[in-house]
Amino acid sequence: MTTFLRHSLWGLACLIAVCLTGPAQAQVIKVKQAELEKVESAWLLNANFGIELPPGLENALKKGVTFHFLVQFELTRSRWYWFDEKAVNVQRQVRLSHQPLINQYRINAGGLALNANSLVEALRIAGTIGGWSVIEATAIDADKQYEAALRMTLDLGKLPKPFQVDALNSRDWSLSGEWLRFPFNASMSSVTGRK
Repeated sequence: MTTFLRHSLWGLACLIAVCLTGPAQAQVIKVKQAELEKVESAWLLNANFGIELPPGLENALKKGVTFHFLVQFELTRSRWYWFDEKAVNVQRQVRLSHQPLINQYRINAGGLALNANSLVEALRIAGTIGGWSVIEATAIDADKQYEAALRMTLDLGKLPKPFQVDALNSRDWSLSGEWLRFPFNASMSSVTGRK
């Protein structure tokens, strides 16, 4: 067997091994718990997300890159004759940054600004949503069944341009969450969804 053929077979074997292992799983932001709570004429969302940053993103954050997380909430109703009705579709930005001079993390969400001394604490604060008004009573019909859906992702469009290019080429930057879906009816006083 010639050297060329041996190297070609070795290369083919490596390629097959890579293909069989499949793509690496993207980093996931997990919804730990979500609750819709009824107040006078609206529903408030309280939720907790588990966020874990891979080493590359943690390093970028510590070097001054600000992360913008996007929290999305939707309320839909199935219709047999047409597309599903989207009764509610709201978004909220959560901004996370690091201030190297004082070694503190800053979290901005819903008009509030909080500081944290550690990354673990900062991610816990960034992943906590409390009292966010997501549904107005006038937007829904009390007699109909809906499906609520919630997720959080890293908003790559808000990154500085050089990092947007890196984000397209690296799985480390694919920090996204799966939708948590749960049934909703306006006649309930509170609704809880869990993974």
